[in-house]
Amino acid sequence: MITKTLSLYKNAYSGLSPSTWWLSFVMLVNRSGTMVLPFMTIYLTSPAMGYTIGQAGFVMALFGLGAVTGGFLGGKLTDRIGFHSVQLITLGGGGILFMVLGQMKSFPLICLFTFLLSLVNEAFRPANSTAIVAYSKEDTRTRSYALNRLAINLGWAVGSAIGGLLAAINYELLFWVDGITNLTAVLLLSYFLHPSKQVKPAKKPVVADPSHSPYRDKIYLWFILLTILFAGCFFQLFTNLNAYYKIELHFNERFIGLIGALNGVLIAIIEMVLIFKLEGRRSNLFYIVRGTVLVGIAYFMLNLFHIDHLLALLMMVVMTMGEILVLPFMNTFWTARSADHNRGQYAGLYTIAWSIAQTTGPFLGSQIAEYAGFNVLWWVLGGTSFITAVGFLWLKRYMKV
Repeated sequence: MITKTLSLYKNAYSGLSPSTWWLSFVMLVNRSGTMVLPFMTIYLTSPAMGYTIGQAGFVMALFGLGAVTGGFLGGKLTDRIGFHSVQLITLGGGGILFMVLGQMKSFPLICLFTFLLSLVNEAFRPANSTAIVAYSKEDTRTRSYALNRLAINLGWAVGSAIGGLLAAINYELLFWVDGITNLTAVLLLSYFLHPSKQVKPAKKPVVADPSHSPYRDKIYLWFILLTILFAGCFFQLFTNLNAYYKIELHFNERFIGLIGALNGVLIAIIEMVLIFKLEGRRSNLFYIVRGTVLVGIAYFMLNLFHIDHLLALLMMVVMTMGEILVLPFMNTFWTARSADHNRGQYAGLYTIAWSIAQTTGPFLGSQIAEYAGFNVLWWVLGGTSFITAVGFLWLKRYMKV
């Protein structure tokens, strides 16, 4: 039994290019410093800062607005100057801005630098997504994305756990660590994945089909709309849910950090093997539908049960299984509709979808929580997740896949 399990894990990780592994390692280092975002709402509503949850929601909305702008610019720049340069510029700029934001205390300056930080940070994503495609083969693409997500989530687990400890000491430390890991990632990316060590990307065709654009691809635009709805629900996991745990359930920062760490650990243990077993057996949308339903169930659990520490962990398990079934196959879906000359723009629009959700989701969620209560918020999120699942199911039938 042990031998069979070890063989399964070995097969799940085999066949990936060295560049894919290096890129994932860089992401692991970078995301090990992911501490600011999951604790931003708690930080702003802490006695030291004294802002309301509505004001914190406004700041997170600005974070999302900056991300929309960054996703658009990052996609355009990736197609023009290449994914490597864009990754270096955005990681370096983000590292500096994290440190600066941690020094800001007035609400206007917090809003301004949150927007700038988000713009630079999110411009990184289209370039990174394009790099994964460039470093992988078609038959290993979903697993290459899964490996990158594994690195991100392992880093998230480390960042959440350590972030909870640091937050209990001084919230300002979170900004310094996040900035330092960004700058460390720049050095690693520059050394291990220098363009001179990589194969040259395919040349842009002289004449491109103007209809082959993410902004004219009707199927892709419907997919993007549904992605926004899903992501709007999903982002509550890192913002208003943590505030709920602190404000309503009185969990301490250490335990909130451990809940976030559980998400990363489960992804690290399960995702690659599950993707290896599922990839190619059904359409991408088949798994996306089922994962979206699980996310809805997770939010319903918050109202259907009395949430104690154990059930909070169980809710995260259900949420994480939904995430595992949705996110890797979403990436495979959009890459399959793109080509070499416009992949940055497809990646950019996908990034924009998540950024719009990051703008509207936490902000609207915070307003619902403030004026109607957290229980209403969980019903809305669960219901929206189920409606989104129906939308993905319709898209699957429309495409006849």
